[in-house]
Amino acid sequence: MDWATRLTELLQIQYPIIQGGLAYLAYAELAAAVSNAGGLGQITAMSLPNAASLRQEIHRARALTDKPFGVNFAIGMHHSDYEDMVQTAIDEQVPAITITGGNPAPLLQQLQSTNIKTLVLVSSRRQAQKAEQLGTSAVIVVGQEGGGHLGRDDVGTMVLVPQVVDAVGIPVVASGGIGDGRGWMAALALGAEGIEMGTRFIATRECVHASSTYKQALVEASESDTAVIKRSIGAPARALRNSYIDKIMEIEQQTPTYEALKKYISGEANKKWIYEGIREEGFGWAGQVTGMIHDVPTVSELINRMVLDAEQIRGKWR
Repeated sequence: MDWATRLTELLQIQYPIIQGGLAYLAYAELAAAVSNAGGLGQITAMSLPNAASLRQEIHRARALTDKPFGVNFAIGMHHSDYEDMVQTAIDEQVPAITITGGNPAPLLQQLQSTNIKTLVLVSSRRQAQKAEQLGTSAVIVVGQEGGGHLGRDDVGTMVLVPQVVDAVGIPVVASGGIGDGRGWMAALALGAEGIEMGTRFIATRECVHASSTYKQALVEASESDTAVIKRSIGAPARALRNSYIDKIMEIEQQTPTYEALKKYISGEANKKWIYEGIREEGFGWAGQVTGMIHDVPTVSELINRMVLDAEQIRGKWR
C-alpha cells in the first residue's frame, strides 16, 4: 500500500514513522535501523559532550544507512556548546532537525537559510500555532500518555491531535501512547500525517545503549506502572515507577523546589538505570504504551509488524 503523506514527502521517507529523541539512547545504531526500515531515525544531540562528538555520530549513522535521518535538540537541557552543535548539524547537512523543550525561536532562526526540515515538539494548540508562525516545517504533538517530558495541561493524544490539526496548516505528527499499527491508523484518522514513537523504540535490539534491565522492565510493566514526576517544578515528565520515583514524588510533596530535586532528577541518575541497570538508584523514562510492549524485536521486525497491522485495518475500512 501507498503510505505517502505530506510528512513522507517532506522527509523523503517510506513510512510516516519518526523515532523520538530519547536522551542518552538515540545514537547511530538505532537511528540507522529506523531509517533503514523506512522511517526517520534520530540522533540525540544534547546527550553528547560536544560538537565534535555530534559530528562523529552523524558520520557513524551515515556509515550505517544511506537513508534520511534527523538530529534531535532537546534545548531544555543545559549545554554550553549549543550553537556549535547546531552549526555542526548544518555543516553536515543533516536532512531534518527536531526541537524539543524550551523556546525553539533561536534555533529555527539559525536554520532559516538552510534546506534542513524542522519539526517542533508541542503539547498544546497555542504552542503549535506559535511554532508554525516561527516557520517550522511540521509539529509533533505529544499527549499526556507519552514518556519523558510532557505538557502541563494533562491533555491526552486523542483529544489534543485533532485540535492541533484544525489549528495549523503544516503537517502534524502524533506522539504519546502509540506503539503499533493500530495507534498509527488512529493517528491518521485524527488528521495527523505521521507518528512519533519513543518508548516502543527503546525495547528494540538496536537500542544498544539501553540495559537489558530497562528493556525487560518495559516488557513487564503495565500501563499503570508509570508516574509523572517534576510536576511541582513545572516540568512534568513520565517515568517507570519504582522506589526511586516514589522518593522523588515524596520530595516533591515535602520540598517542591528544583534544588531539592536536582540530584535525584539528574542525567546521572537517569543513566544509572538505563545504562547500568541499577533500578533502585535511578529512573527510566517511559510512556503508558509500556502496557502494550511484550517483546524486544529488531526495529525492522517492529516496523514490518506495524505496516502489516495497518494494512489489515486499512483493508477493513474499504
